[in-house]
Amino acid sequence: MSDTFTATGRRKTSVARVRLLRGSGVIEINGRPFEEYFPTAPLQLTVLKPFEVTKTMNNFDVRAKTHGGGPVGQAGAIRLGIARALLEIDTAMRPVLKEEGLLTRDPRMKERKKAGQPGARKRFQFSKR
Repeated sequence: MSDTFTATGRRKTSVARVRLLRGSGVIEINGRPFEEYFPTAPLQLTVLKPFEVTKTMNNFDVRAKTHGGGPVGQAGAIRLGIARALLEIDTAMRPVLKEEGLLTRDPRMKERKKAGQPGARKRFQFSKR
């Protein structure tokens, strides 16, 4: 069995390719340290959630490449990628991950702008006369 486990995660317009390697818990995103790439606690907790739930914190090193979207979308994409990679390692983790909703791809996307309107739903001001 190989030591590298890969998975893809997506959220909004963000895509993350995640590689898990057995190690000491070092997380690197786009070649930068995890704490530098996601400086706020909520984003860090989002990324670490699959490890907390499966009690595998500091068992794996994470190398992730992500692009598109913003910080929240990228954090969500990495979270899904980590959860999917953990499943590759041990399928017994599936019920725990599924119960927390970590294996579900969040389908919510920005609604497209419609022709002849200023936004997706907003209309131009109505003038009776």
